[in-house]
Amino acid sequence: MTRPAHSDGHLAPSFYEGPTGRMAAASLRRQLRLLWPDLSGMSVLGIGYPAPFLSCWSHQAYRCLNATTSHHEPPPPGSCAADATRLPFPDLVFDRILVIHGVEPVAHDSRLLREIWRVLKDDGRIIVVAPNRTGLWAHLDHTPFGQGQPYSPGQINRLLASAMFRPERRETALYTPPTAWTAVLRLAPVWESVGRALFMDLAGVTLTEAVKDTYAALPVLATKRRVVLSEAA
Repeated sequence: MTRPAHSDGHLAPSFYEGPTGRMAAASLRRQLRLLWPDLSGMSVLGIGYPAPFLSCWSHQAYRCLNATTSHHEPPPPGSCAADATRLPFPDLVFDRILVIHGVEPVAHDSRLLREIWRVLKDDGRIIVVAPNRTGLWAHLDHTPFGQGQPYSPGQINRLLASAMFRPERRETALYTPPTAWTAVLRLAPVWESVGRALFMDLAGVTLTEAVKDTYAALPVLATKRRVVLSEAA
């Protein structure tokens, strides 16, 4: 199911200011810290709409930059607007890159990932946060996770492989229903714990960590062919 990919940028800022957005951001930050607990001294880039999440590492990292590729004006404070198909950074400069609300626009997903491959160091890592196709959040368009293209874990793996990345780890989040009801939000830690233990396929989002597949980037060497001509009888 594909939805219009242009509206999430307008939706994300107001969403994360509300109670449902604050709950979602807290849930995702918990999983992000599990995947990357210590980024001391590293150069970190957030792409898409990463403003609510870079605080996980801003007190540790050497630098922590926010490149907003969503279509909204103006960009959040402390961020720059970036073209998803041409990131304004030199090659091999970042140790870690977080992509959230970045791959849902299907017109840009593969080109964005190739740009990320370019600016990521050879030993760097990325996390791609994407709406899960079988989760509830992907089917409700009042959140930014219900915009654009949702992905199954297999689709994310193939998308990453097409951009020369190798998936290594995956976490899940957002089992709490996307509602503003205070009674539901107060139980968010319980929803998340039970959902992760029993209903992994119903996660609202997947968080996939990947590394550069440098072997995929190596050219295939031409081999000499030996031609054997048989003598005519």
